[in-house]
Amino acid sequence: MHGRATALGAGTVLNALATATGSAFAIDAETTASVELDDSGDVRGSIAEAPDADTRLIERCVELAVEAFGDGEGGTVETESDLPMAAGLKSSSAAANATVLATLSALGRSVGPGPDADITRLDACRMGVRAAREVGVTATGAFDDAAASMVGGVVVTDNTGDDLLARDEVDWDVLVWTPPERAYSADADVSRCENVAPMADLVADLALEGRYAEAMTVNGLAFSAALDFPTDPAVEAMPIADGVSLSGTGPSVVAVGDRADLERVEELWDAREGETRLTTTRTDGARIQ
Repeated sequence: MHGRATALGAGTVLNALATATGSAFAIDAETTASVELDDSGDVRGSIAEAPDADTRLIERCVELAVEAFGDGEGGTVETESDLPMAAGLKSSSAAANATVLATLSALGRSVGPGPDADITRLDACRMGVRAAREVGVTATGAFDDAAASMVGGVVVTDNTGDDLLARDEVDWDVLVWTPPERAYSADADVSRCENVAPMADLVADLALEGRYAEAMTVNGLAFSAALDFPTDPAVEAMPIADGVSLSGTGPSVVAVGDRADLERVEELWDAREGETRLTTTRTDGARIQ
């Protein structure tokens, strides 16, 4: 009983910590999960890039999928990714989505919009979000991040009820700068983020009007201040890029726009400690292999 699936990383338009309304867009960076089920009843996880990392999230994703569609199976799950962990690029959401889909595939279950599918992609996504909440790796449930990773494009969500409010397809080039430090979502100062709720409401209005690039720039300034990250990288990019924001709870910063413009921003960001990556948006979302 083997399954393999891939899910996408994402960048932030609106951080959901202030109001539980969030928005994110999928990027061309992937996490792949491989699941082997057996009759052991125990689930054992591993992360290829980080052998000592916490594997409770991916293990719980397997358990929930088996509880819903299996017969008490255990087994192994391994993820491999080109997304840095704890960098604000939705590595946990991608790992959860890929693991749920791989487990459903191993169980012989179908995922899709059709009437004969055993589960929709969004409900599979909600299973991973539930796992993330249960093991405590997210402050919001991160349905916005998970939905972007699962269905692609840009989404706006209500993370209180795990509801998809809007989905759109965007075709952007994307520049990511990731400094050496890491920031874990579960450690974010939620009370400070709630202080910028009026700005988050404005960002939500802009996103629901389809003004995503403007929305993310406002979001970036507000949440960089709330989470105590420097705004210098964003300020450098503002005259050049269409939009720029702190991604998630940091520390990565993402900019979107024309590739030639982003290459100019890359020259500025390359002078900073850390790594830059030029990529694109994706609209296809997660997939079973």
